Amino acid sequence: MDLGLNGRAAFVAGASSGLGLAAAVALAREGCHVALCSRDQSRIEAAAAAVRQQLASSQVLPLACDVTDEAQIRNALDRVAVEFGRLNILITNAGGPPTGLIDDFDADGWRDGLELNLVSTINLCRHALPHLRRAARDDGHARILMVTSIAAKQPIGTLYLSNTSRAGVQGFAKTLSEEVGPEGITVNTLMPGFTRTDRLQHLVEDLMERHGKTADEVEAGWASGAALRRLGDPEEFAAAATFLAGRPAGFITGIALPIDGGYSKHML
Repeated sequence: MDLGLNGRAAFVAGASSGLGLAAAVALAREGCHVALCSRDQSRIEAAAAAVRQQLASSQVLPLACDVTDEAQIRNALDRVAVEFGRLNILITNAGGPPTGLIDDFDADGWRDGLELNLVSTINLCRHALPHLRRAARDDGHARILMVTSIAAKQPIGTLYLSNTSRAGVQGFAKTLSEEVGPEGITVNTLMPGFTRTDRLQHLVEDLMERHGKTADEVEAGWASGAALRRLGDPEEFAAAATFLAGRPAGFITGIALPIDGGYSKHML
C-alpha cells in the first residue's frame, strides 16, 4: 500500500528511543523527512545517526527540545518548517512520569506530571497548527497523532500521574479533532499497551521492588492479561502510527486506537 508519505515532513517528539524512535524510523522508511526531538542533544544526535545508517537517503533533523518549555517547542517547530519547507505530521510524545501511590506525590509532583504529558501535548499542537493548516491548504495532508497509553482508558495501579494526564490528552484530542476537522486536519490518539521499551523496564523494576517479584514474573503477568498473551514490540506500534499518518487514513479522525494486544477490555 502506498501511504502517500514520500516527501512529507514529520516532527516526532520523544524520539531518542522507544516508541518515538520506532515511529520516526517507520516514517523515514516511507520517504518522510523526519525531525526527531528529545531533551538531550547527544542522545537525539545518536538516534538521528542510527536512522541515517538504516536509511541512507533519508532527510533527518535532530533537535534538542524540552517539551515542557513552550519557547523551545515553538522554536523547534519553526525550524522544521524552514528546513523542510513544510510540516505535515506532528507526533506528540513524552516520557512517562514517576510511578507511585496517592501519598507519594505533593502538589508540585502532580503539576510536573501534567506538564510532562498533558500541557506539552497542548503546546506542541498549538504551535504546530499554523504549519499544519498551511499544509492542509497546500497539499491536503495534515495529521496530528498523540501518543497516550492504555492507561487513559483502563487505569493501571501505581500510574496515578500517567492515568490522569493521559486521560486529559484524550479529552483534548477529541475536542481538537472537532475544531480542525473542517480544515482537513485529522487528530487521533495512539494508546500503546505493554511494549518493550526503556520505560517498560523502569516499570518492571518498580514492581519488582514493590512486590518482590522477578522480572519474568512481572512481564508474564502483563502478557497473561493480553488476548495475544505477549508484550508488544515498538515496530508494531510504529506500523499503526505510520498508517494513521498516511494519506489512506484521511477519513479517520477523533479515534483512540489501542495498540495493546487486546489488554484493554473496554467494549468500544
